Amino acid sequence: MKNKGIHSFFAMLLLLLFNNTSIFAQCAMCKSSVESDLAAGGSIGEGLNTGILYLMAIPYVILMVGAYFFFKKPIDARIKVWRDKHFPAKQAN
Repeated sequence: MKNKGIHSFFAMLLLLLFNNTSIFAQCAMCKSSVESDLAAGGSIGEGLNTGILYLMAIPYVILMVGAYFFFKKPIDARIKVWRDKHFPAKQAN
């Protein structure tokens, strides 16, 4: 069962590595527009970079909040077991 997951991971990795030609072809008009604006002394490129970083960060924040709530109960349970094992005198009677 574990080998199946490893094989799937490497298959997806290979697909991502060898199917990257369309990544570089995206948004050519946006890139040329921003480059011409920056060459003319504009500041659209700075705002565009900030917007890209903002849009990139949002999914990670959502995943971190979700992981916190998903793993919070098991972590609290492990801490309680560790505390009861190492500090038996502090148990509530």
